[in-house]
Order: sequence, then C-alpha cells, then structure tokens
Amino acid sequence: MDNGKILAVVEGVEITERDLYNTFVRMPKERQQAFSTEEGKKQLLDQIVTFELVNKDALKNGLDKDPVFVMQLENIKRELLTQYAIHKVLSKTVVTDEEASKFYKDNMSLFLQQDGVSARHILVSELDKANEILSKLKNGMDFAEAAATYSTCPSKERGGELGFFTKGRMVPEFEEAAFGLEVGEISEPVKTQFGYHIIQVMEKKSACLKSLEEAKPEIIERLKNQKQNQIYGAYVESLKKKYTVEYK
Repeated sequence: MDNGKILAVVEGVEITERDLYNTFVRMPKERQQAFSTEEGKKQLLDQIVTFELVNKDALKNGLDKDPVFVMQLENIKRELLTQYAIHKVLSKTVVTDEEASKFYKDNMSLFLQQDGVSARHILVSELDKANEILSKLKNGMDFAEAAATYSTCPSKERGGELGFFTKGRMVPEFEEAAFGLEVGEISEPVKTQFGYHIIQVMEKKSACLKSLEEAKPEIIERLKNQKQNQIYGAYVESLKKKYTVEYK
C-alpha cells in the first residue's frame, strides 16, 4: 500500500490511502468486512469526502463558534482528559513473576480443571424422528449436516457443536450420556425436558491442575486489576486532600 497515494482532494485538503486505512482500522471489527472489498473502499472514501465537505461547510458558516458546540467540545475535552489522566496513573502497574508465582502457590484450588467434554448434538421433539436420524447417521450421513437439517437447537448453525462443558453445566440426563460416551461415539436418543438428543463426543479432558505457565495470564490479569483498584483508590484519596471538595 502506498500510504502517500492521493485518492481525492477536497478544497485543497488531500485524502490519502493512509487516511483511508486509519478510518478503516478505527471501525468496529464487525463493520470492517463490509469495507474490505474494492467497492467497500470506494464507499468508505466517499464517506470521508462527505465528512470533509460537511466540515468545511460548518467552518465556513462559523458553527465551530456556536455556543452549544463550544460547550459540547469542552465537555468532550474534560472527559478525554480525565480518562487520559486515569490511564497515565494506572499504566505503570506491574505484576512480577514472583508475585504471580506466590499467588499460584497460595491459590492452587482456583486452577483445578474439572473433567470436561466437547460435544455436539441433534435435538428433536419426537422419539421416532430421533431414531430416523440416528439410522441415517449410522448409514454414513455427516453429523454436522444432519444437525443443520433436522435439529431444533440454535446450535444447528454450528453443526450442533456445544463446545467444552464440565459437570453440572447440562441437565442430568444429557450430562450422564455425554460423559459416558467415548470420543467419536454417537449416543442412542437421550430424553430430557427439551426433547430427544443424539449426542456425539468430540473430545475429552481429564481433571488436572493448570501449570503456572498456563495460569500466569489469568493470574497477572487478576493481580493487575487488584493493584489498579488500590492505586486508583489511593489516587482519588490524594486528590481529595489536595483539592477542596464541598458536598451541598
């Protein structure tokens, strides 16, 4: 990408590929896809041109001096400055390896992983229908295709996949069946309050203790939040002593 390549000029103001890119990356991820094609980039450029035109016209008409705008601008500046000041205070928070290691040793119970399974299922309301689908699966029909075609559960959009879950997360009948299956095995229809399930286990994980290295990102985030809460509290208290505050 030629960042300096000029794509448009609005009243003497050059709009470059860098401007287009900067606008694109500031967008929410879910919106970026719509502007990632060549046609999307043209639409985005048109938006930038439009904004520049509106800005020029607003300045020409003196809207930047409108009292309402000036007040809103001051409010925004206050909010941004406050957020920036807090960020500066908290940005130097550091959690050392020694602190993380000590927390791990003192709180090992927090890092025990229970038995878990990754499973997918097909849910229907009638036993006859469940048996019919099971027969098709035994004759070679793809499980994900069957889930997408027949299942009444929203997970059908993911081929019936439910992800990993531990004991106590599912209704008892479903849980008992899922944890009793071998990897790849498909269950007979399982009746629950929701209907009849055909379950296939994709993966199993045995109970274990996370290693320090596995747990470290979680520990650092937890300790960092604790430290930042303390730092922020102390910062606010220092400001109350430094400046006059009167509640009326």
